[in-house]
Amino acid sequence: MKDSDPYILNHDSVLEPPVKITEKIKFLGPGFILSASIVGSGELIATTTLGAKAGFAALWIILLSCLIKVVIQLEFGKNAICHGKTVMKTFNDLPGWRIRGTNWIIWLWFLLWVVKPLQVGGVLGGVALTLNMWFPGIDIPVFTIITAISVSVLVYRGYYKTIQRFSVVMMLLFTVFTLTALYFLHFTEHSFTWSNISEGLRFRFSPGTIAIAIAVFGLTGVAGDEIVAYHYWCLEKGYARHTGPNDGSEQWTRRARGWIRIMYLDAFVSMFIYTGVTIAFYLLGASVLNDSGNIPEGFSMIESLSVMYTESLGPWAKSWFMLGALVVLYSTLFAALAAWTRIFSDIFGQTGWISYFDLRQRKRTIAILAWIFPALWAILFLLVKLPVLMVTIGGASTSIMLLIVVSVAVNYKYKQQVQRISSGIIYNIIFIISSLAIFMFGLYSFMEVFR
Repeated sequence: MKDSDPYILNHDSVLEPPVKITEKIKFLGPGFILSASIVGSGELIATTTLGAKAGFAALWIILLSCLIKVVIQLEFGKNAICHGKTVMKTFNDLPGWRIRGTNWIIWLWFLLWVVKPLQVGGVLGGVALTLNMWFPGIDIPVFTIITAISVSVLVYRGYYKTIQRFSVVMMLLFTVFTLTALYFLHFTEHSFTWSNISEGLRFRFSPGTIAIAIAVFGLTGVAGDEIVAYHYWCLEKGYARHTGPNDGSEQWTRRARGWIRIMYLDAFVSMFIYTGVTIAFYLLGASVLNDSGNIPEGFSMIESLSVMYTESLGPWAKSWFMLGALVVLYSTLFAALAAWTRIFSDIFGQTGWISYFDLRQRKRTIAILAWIFPALWAILFLLVKLPVLMVTIGGASTSIMLLIVVSVAVNYKYKQQVQRISSGIIYNIIFIISSLAIFMFGLYSFMEVFR
């Protein structure tokens, strides 16, 4: 944002996409912010809880959730690059019923977000619980308030580069630690075998785990809200600004294809990272927590999760786990708040409450929301006090959000796609399969929630 407004396209910011891989790497980043957001509530809490309850039987849900959503994410990224519009602007441009001049999809999205603060409130509570384990003399409500204030301060004036760098560092630290714990698990009584893995790939539900499985499908991999957030991060990274406004020229087509290829690289690299970490979390939960019947819940959630590490690495690992849990949960808060402030500012712009494309108004709105949301999350956690349940409820809502996201992605591809940027046959087949699978799972989630 320092150089120019990434939401305004002009020819002054046009940049040819790099060709060498060493140069392409410099332009990766949006997917890493998503990874930092994903590995908190989805992986550390929901995934391990599913593993603790279902054992290895639900491993297929984890893999399916991580792999099939990325193609929907790519459509949002492509739309951002080719058109340079914000997500809510594209929602508002869709045909359909309008309420006070705003497309009904935006109002529905806004309504679904009423439940989402529960999810992030549970994550914030996880940070407070972790800090309380380190400093038991200080009450959990105090740490809850401190956590809310600190994340507000970071996002209050945090621009894209700050958000990306902070997210990458936090994600990498806990990834290394988790993979290390999984490796040393093989030297304990909780070691798993390939037969356990094959058991988890039989595409069946374990009795009594449907609710948590629905939540995990919504939370792991790129969730509906994170796919939407990716659109904003692609804009703020500069992919659309460097491509420039579509003037119908061959030069624009070449630039668009080049920046889309870089966006693909960003999305797939981050997918491999969060898929690997998610599987590691699940296997730790299935092998350690399921064996001992230790189900994470209530204020004992972090204590229960720490067993995954102390059983494989020894008692000394508990402190390191708490540090890792703090890092990964806090990174989720940070990335979620950065995304929420942009999404809601965009919604306010489409409803006419602010002028989103006025840089000063947008910054002011983002700054205000950076204080409001954490306060709401803290209040909800202090009232409910059940972080696992809070995350699970939020995850079910996220699964329903996927129905909207898939519908919009289909519109992007078949109604708004620039013909010169068409996809290949294999990509199109994968897109159709992924869309149908996500739609069916989202519809099933909707039926389960309202049954």
